[in-house]
Amino acid sequence: MIEGWLVPLAYLFGSVSSAVIVCRLMGLPDPRGEGSGNPGATNVMRIGGKKAAAITLAGDALKGLLPVVLARLMGASEFVLVLVVLAAFLGHLYPIFFGFKGGKGVATAFGVSLGVNWIFGLAVLGTWLLVYKLGKISSLSAMVTAVFTPFYVWFLVGSPLVTGVFGLISVVLLWRHRSNIKKLLEGRED
Repeated sequence: MIEGWLVPLAYLFGSVSSAVIVCRLMGLPDPRGEGSGNPGATNVMRIGGKKAAAITLAGDALKGLLPVVLARLMGASEFVLVLVVLAAFLGHLYPIFFGFKGGKGVATAFGVSLGVNWIFGLAVLGTWLLVYKLGKISSLSAMVTAVFTPFYVWFLVGSPLVTGVFGLISVVLLWRHRSNIKKLLEGRED
C-alpha cells in the first residue's frame, strides 16, 4: 500500500524548483525571466554566481536522489522504482508548483542515476565533467552524457526496464536541449 505513494511523492519532490527557491532566498531575479529563462543551475550561475548555482545544482540532484533512495529502502519493485525515477525527472521538467514550466533536467537525471546505482551515477557525472573540462560548454556536456547514459546503465545495472527508462530520459534531455544544439551548430553557444 505504501509503495503506491512513492510515485506521486517522487513527482512532488521533482516539482520543487531549486533554482526559483534559491534565487528568491538570495534576492536574485527569477531565473525563468532572466538569462536563458531556464530554471536550472547553469542559468542561476549566469544571474547569481557560483554559490547560487552550486546550491541549485545540489537541490536539483537531491530531489532526484532522495525519492529513489526512499523507494529502494522500502523495497520497491523494479517497476515501481523506474516509475519513481521517471516521476522525479518529469517533476523537474513539469513542476506542479511552478506552472508546469521547469528546467532541462540534467542535475535531476544525475540524482536519479546515482540513486539507482552509485557507480552508474559516478559514470554519468564523470562523463559530464570530462566533456566540460575539454569543451567548457555545459549544454554540450549534458548532451554527450545523455548519449552515453543508456550504455552505462545497460552495462552497470543490466536491467532492460531500467535501461529503457534511462534511454527515454536521454531522449527527453536531448529534446530539451534542441535550442542548444542549434546554437552549437551555428557557433553561438556560450
